[in-house]
Amino acid sequence: MSKYAYVTLVTNTDYAKGAVALVRSLMRTGIEADIVVMHTGGVPTEALAPVAALGARLAPVELLPTSDAFNERHSRAHQHAAAPFAKGGKPVFHTPLDNFAKLRLWQMGEYEKIVFLDADVLVLKNIDRLFSYPEFSAAPNVYESLGDFHRLNSGVFVARPSEAIFSAMLDRLDRPDAFWRRTDQTFLESFFPDWHGLPVFFNMLQYVWFNLPELWDWKSISVLHYQYEKPWEDHAKADRLRPLVDLWRAYYRGEGILDTADLPNPADWP
Repeated sequence: MSKYAYVTLVTNTDYAKGAVALVRSLMRTGIEADIVVMHTGGVPTEALAPVAALGARLAPVELLPTSDAFNERHSRAHQHAAAPFAKGGKPVFHTPLDNFAKLRLWQMGEYEKIVFLDADVLVLKNIDRLFSYPEFSAAPNVYESLGDFHRLNSGVFVARPSEAIFSAMLDRLDRPDAFWRRTDQTFLESFFPDWHGLPVFFNMLQYVWFNLPELWDWKSISVLHYQYEKPWEDHAKADRLRPLVDLWRAYYRGEGILDTADLPNPADWP
């Protein structure tokens, strides 16, 4: 086994679809690290078979041992009411509490360093150099304005496994009345207040396509992140994001994958 790993988290059948495209995209770039798919009990075995067939290692994980009060505060109904997603739509399978399970990667002591990738991303270029970045490194949560640069996005980050860090995380996570507005993202930003900023092209959020088109450049994008609506859904913004949706679906099928050099930038697309 490599001392480095790319890790993602799958908590339901929908994200298992995302993991298929993600794993295929990683392997096409010639990466030299392991690929690990953490999965919770909410994922049927048959949904994980395609990622295992592609060569990913499957790692079953449990949800964190959080209190009933914490779980209630971070249930879908409470989370979406207390902190509505006003900028975009979250799919019906979005279960906020499950997001905290990604903290389990700090327990993977067999690896020296991990690059975590959400299951709704595509890797378009080899990103092995991310393993040279320190913990904790993440790209900014930029998708609407340049003012977003002060917030991190937890869809891509660099971590160093440590049981001591994991234990410290559990101690801080479930304190009385703790409410993490954007679940793991808000928590990690608090836990690592001096986080190291990755270039935005290591986690290019899909809304940049129509909100900040001047920032979009296919030649520079290493990781494309389908935040909010997912590319395997038929959603209201699909036509506005058509080149991005079609690219993901080609990766999922494993055929018809275009070189990003042949894709239009927003200024060149109707």
